[in-house]
Amino acid sequence: MFISAQINIDGIIICNNEVVPFVKVKLKTLNINAITDLEGSFKLRNVPKGVHSVELFAFGFKPKIIEIKSPSSTLEIILEKDLQDLNEVVVSGTLKEVSKKESTVNIEVFTPSFFKKNPAPSVFESIGSVNGVRPQLNCNICNTGDIHINGLEGPYTMVLIDGMPIVSSLSTVYGLTGIPNSLVERIEIVKGPASTLYGSEAIGGIINVITKKPQNANLFSADIFTTTWLETNTDISLKSNVGDKATVLTGINYFNYDYKRDDNDDGFTDVTLQDRISIFQKWNFKRKDYRLFSVAGRFLYEDRWGGDMNWTPDFRGGDSLYGESIYTTRYELLVNYQLPTKEKLFLSGSFNHHNQNSYYGTTPFMANQFIGFGQLHWDKKIGKHDLIIGAAMRFTQYDDGTPATQTADSLNPQNAPSKSWLPGVFIQDELKFNDKHKLLLGLRYDQNSLHGSIFTPRIGYKWMINPSTIFRINTGTGYRVVNIFTEDHAALTGAREVVISDNIDPEQSYNGNINFNKSIVTKKNKYINIDFTGFYTYFTNRIIADYETDPNFIYYENLSSHAISQGISLNVTAKVIRNLSIQAGATYMDIAIFDDGDKKQQLLTEKFSGTWGITYDFPKSNFSIDYTGNVYSPMKLPLLNTSNNLDNPDPRASMSPWWSIQNIQFTYKGFKSWEIYGGVKNLLNWTPNKNTPFIIARSKDPFDKDVQFDGDGIAMVTSDNPNGLTFDPSYVYAPNQGVKGFLGIRYTLHENKIK
Repeated sequence: MFISAQINIDGIIICNNEVVPFVKVKLKTLNINAITDLEGSFKLRNVPKGVHSVELFAFGFKPKIIEIKSPSSTLEIILEKDLQDLNEVVVSGTLKEVSKKESTVNIEVFTPSFFKKNPAPSVFESIGSVNGVRPQLNCNICNTGDIHINGLEGPYTMVLIDGMPIVSSLSTVYGLTGIPNSLVERIEIVKGPASTLYGSEAIGGIINVITKKPQNANLFSADIFTTTWLETNTDISLKSNVGDKATVLTGINYFNYDYKRDDNDDGFTDVTLQDRISIFQKWNFKRKDYRLFSVAGRFLYEDRWGGDMNWTPDFRGGDSLYGESIYTTRYELLVNYQLPTKEKLFLSGSFNHHNQNSYYGTTPFMANQFIGFGQLHWDKKIGKHDLIIGAAMRFTQYDDGTPATQTADSLNPQNAPSKSWLPGVFIQDELKFNDKHKLLLGLRYDQNSLHGSIFTPRIGYKWMINPSTIFRINTGTGYRVVNIFTEDHAALTGAREVVISDNIDPEQSYNGNINFNKSIVTKKNKYINIDFTGFYTYFTNRIIADYETDPNFIYYENLSSHAISQGISLNVTAKVIRNLSIQAGATYMDIAIFDDGDKKQQLLTEKFSGTWGITYDFPKSNFSIDYTGNVYSPMKLPLLNTSNNLDNPDPRASMSPWWSIQNIQFTYKGFKSWEIYGGVKNLLNWTPNKNTPFIIARSKDPFDKDVQFDGDGIAMVTSDNPNGLTFDPSYVYAPNQGVKGFLGIRYTLHENKIK
């Protein structure tokens, strides 16, 4: 055949509005092929004019064949992820990149496409779509909260950004807000012990927010949405090159809600008003032999307040109108650097400064915290041994002006900021016997400057029964150094007085979990994945906040007996009907405290929870629909006055009802580079006030000016106070926000460097 002319064909390959590198592009009938670069671009050279079949192959994506006609303008080809693939790259379990299937530690991976099914202005809210993970509101007024993993409260969860412990202690509430969603590549969640690698706070598990590599990001993207409650969220990311050696990715998140609303008629705002901006920038430098060098920083400022509907900043700190007002300023810096040596040595560090200027009514909380972290680890393979050996150092300086950072002299207390050093060393050996059996051994030793020596061993085992069936077991110990005032919001709000036991020791625990994962694939490419986990944690000296002994006090002390956290979890992912995909999960757990032989359920902890996400793509159109939701069983709630006035107890229910938040979203992707989405959140219009006479106790008298107390400081029953209550906003387990609509738009500009 005579070929009159040959041309080049340029193209770019994307998936979920992100470029896909390392895709093999091949002309089916000719020996012409190419591989996409880091920007997802390719060039097919010397292609004869005419119609050709092009095959596309990429690890983790469904193969695709398309017909093209040359000459052709630049092609934009969309690939679809392969749900059958279990080989996503993960790093959180062992500090190194491995496929999910090969990891001895079970790691759940969630990409932005998962969270886009129910868009939210922060990772804190989005994470509630994950089975066994629940954002817990800790205050009806300022709406601060934490993340529960398998029922364990927020302080037991370590939050990482790119593997760095940037979020801890004072910043736990704010660490997952303000991270621009457009910069998130994936979120890895480890449920269970991780103290050997990550130290304190990793008893319940870790949440590792992996940001995008600048060289892989889109040139520009924007995601803007608003709601019928007049909330507005803006996410913007921009990539640029600085010379030939550096690529920088900048992300900006801005959230604003400035509309007072009181649907439950208690005189207080239902939702905290917020004005928040976060700026994140990440630099990646090109080095010889592709060695790692990245620097990232984030700045966050937030002004949030909630309280009396008539409150203004003029009333801040006064006793005329009640408000909880928090000004937060936060700086973060993260560095990852691979040393220029033959051996694989990695140096990483993070620094953060957190300043919080806040008033809870008349109670000031002026806190400053600085955390510096540095770590050096060596990645070495010797025969069948895959070793990680490292040393770490963490310095924490904390001052909040409360009794937590004062001298013990009760007559003349002086401010004494807390300073602690936490050096540690660790070793991990992953021994691969053969393709089916792998053993993980780890040991960490930390020397806390305040609490002494702490050992945390770890053992893990993985058995790949066959390529589609995996069994894992992991066990170890954990510890946690506690700062009450940064972790328990109830210590600051309301009228209760805090009593701290002398010499509170670090918490210690013994942990174990088993995991079974099974994939079923039919000849017709239908797919089901079943993931089952059982977990157990035993605490020897857990620190408990006692709300029930006296309604005027919160007592903090180490538990004299023990506590347990145990349960089972099931996740199912299925695609058995064309264009329909289903993700569902359920967790049953028992979180209990044993004291003097009595078993008590942990406050604000459900026995059962479930989540689901159902997506249907309409054939031959660009519409899709997502139906997402969660459901929670009853949980024990903190009441006032449960024993002092038995004839007139707190009339609020001691247990929450079953409750569920359900959402629906419609998305249209028919425009090039654009998406339009909208829907309804909380379809059932469920709010907690529907099951109780009131939520905030004595909201009409937040400073207890009209409460009469007896000689023991107990609130008395009067005609104005028939239940003998004091002001208390800690009776909270779910958001007060009812049904709302939302509408948003996304724009993505891909980079194509082919000339």
